[in-house]
Amino acid sequence: MHFLLHTNRIILRSLWCTAAFCIALSLLVLAFPRAYSAQDTQGSNQASALARGQIIQQLPPAGQADLLAIVAAGELPQLRWPRFGDLQVEVSEFYSSIGYSLAWIRSSVPTPQARGVIELLKSSDRKGLAPEDYDGPRWTARVQSLDHGGSPSDSILLRFDIELTVSVMRYLSDMHRGRVSQRAQHFMLDVKNSEFDLSEFLRLRVINAADIETALAEVEPPFPTYRRTIHALQTYLALANSDDGTPLPILSRPLDPGDHDPGVPRLTRLLRLLGDLPQQGVTTAAPELYQESLVEGVKRFQQRHGLDPNGRIDPETLRALNTPLRRRVRQLELTLERWRWLPRTFQPPAIAVNIPEFRLRAVDQNYRWILSMKVVVGKAYGHQTPVFASELRSITFRPSWNVPLAIQRDELLPEVEKDPLYLSANSYVITDSSGRAVVAADPADNEAREKLRSGELRLRQEPGPDNALDLIRFDLSDSFDIYLHGTPATELFSRSRRDFSHGCIRVEDPLALAVWVLRDNPEWTTDRMRTVMSGEKTIRVDLARPIPVLVLYGTAVVMEDGEVRFFDDIYGLDADLERALTARYPGSQP
Repeated sequence: MHFLLHTNRIILRSLWCTAAFCIALSLLVLAFPRAYSAQDTQGSNQASALARGQIIQQLPPAGQADLLAIVAAGELPQLRWPRFGDLQVEVSEFYSSIGYSLAWIRSSVPTPQARGVIELLKSSDRKGLAPEDYDGPRWTARVQSLDHGGSPSDSILLRFDIELTVSVMRYLSDMHRGRVSQRAQHFMLDVKNSEFDLSEFLRLRVINAADIETALAEVEPPFPTYRRTIHALQTYLALANSDDGTPLPILSRPLDPGDHDPGVPRLTRLLRLLGDLPQQGVTTAAPELYQESLVEGVKRFQQRHGLDPNGRIDPETLRALNTPLRRRVRQLELTLERWRWLPRTFQPPAIAVNIPEFRLRAVDQNYRWILSMKVVVGKAYGHQTPVFASELRSITFRPSWNVPLAIQRDELLPEVEKDPLYLSANSYVITDSSGRAVVAADPADNEAREKLRSGELRLRQEPGPDNALDLIRFDLSDSFDIYLHGTPATELFSRSRRDFSHGCIRVEDPLALAVWVLRDNPEWTTDRMRTVMSGEKTIRVDLARPIPVLVLYGTAVVMEDGEVRFFDDIYGLDADLERALTARYPGSQP
């Protein structure tokens, strides 16, 4: 029997995209079930169900034929998204595994598990999904029609059952893998989350579950930050429903402490709603006065929104204040979508960089944040830092820098043309095309400059405190030629927006990061690192165990204390993801 099930699955998958799929599917499932399902599988499933005190609602032969025809057609007209071609194999495997019985019906009414699943589908917006995608608004009427419809026909029961199976499979898939492909959104994460057997999970973990909510939660990401983001979403859904959405008036000039403005009462209400201002934080004697306690509330708001917390309401702060709370809800939803793309296989401790936040964090074995620092990322225009998963395998103290050809040609050569001494003044040497052997070439010579322009000759910056990589480089095993490294341009970390690099990630405190990375190497003390950094040699330290590195993109971040922070969509990836979500749905395309 197991052999026949396995063979059935292989053949179905091999026929997946062929023109004869529907005919082949019908023939296979009509042949094999009659060979074993009606006798062995149905009997064993019924016996196990009876042992659990349950009664299987078996379909008559005509109902089984109808089920097979619906699965073969891959379409349920009453669903919001009728076509389920991407789930045909899973649906077929599921019903085959339960002996072509009804999964969600007992005594002609929905089971408790069916009712529990339906409640989750109806409220899936609380998980950052769209209830409409799982027929959320339609289930109440469907359940009522069975509860109060007398003796519904086998056809009605069958369609209810398959519609719920398809809907919950869509929900589980979206919750586990995300709704759109992360690679289509230019995320290069090594994700194995797609290795998930929907039919098996539904059969073993859901249809007889004592606690449906707990059972379905098993497919969600296991990360604490994900769970905090779910909670924050639910909070902001409530805030958006309670806020009147009145915008603050446009200012003719920035609003400074001590100024009067008619928008101050609205500002007070908004900051109280968001929790940035205590309920008793403002006196009412002068309701239009922008005074001290309200200024402190604005500073907290600015801090949470990636702005300079100066208490001054300038155009950037006003724009953030006037951003509708529904937009904040959307940012949380998009962030949750990206959390579902993350690999579940990486083992902490790990390093995570969030590009829109301009921040790096190291996490321990329990995903707690134990080190945090500012970073500089790639410029929004032309030099974006990619989103990817990698591993940190070594640290290089006093690294040299082999200048990428584009930077050599577009940025350094113009400097050389203005000043032939520019290279020597900034510790650059000219090398062969491999970057290894130093070449005696005069940068003032036109021929040498042409070879530099073509890449026949290359530039390398020698180690030292003025090196663009600073004194520590963290070497990643990726194909993007991206590093974490220090920078001599430390003044950049004082900016609230920090997209200034060519794609690499400059870290605010490379020594602190190196101390954490080498914490299990007792011979590499902080004093030894400082000695090496002030020396003359380039030294590479290989790690005994690679450290996972995730470079991520999320415009909403929930801190460990529950504080919610929002950031600008500097690369436009939120906008791209919104367009993809609008355009997608399994089976919605012809």
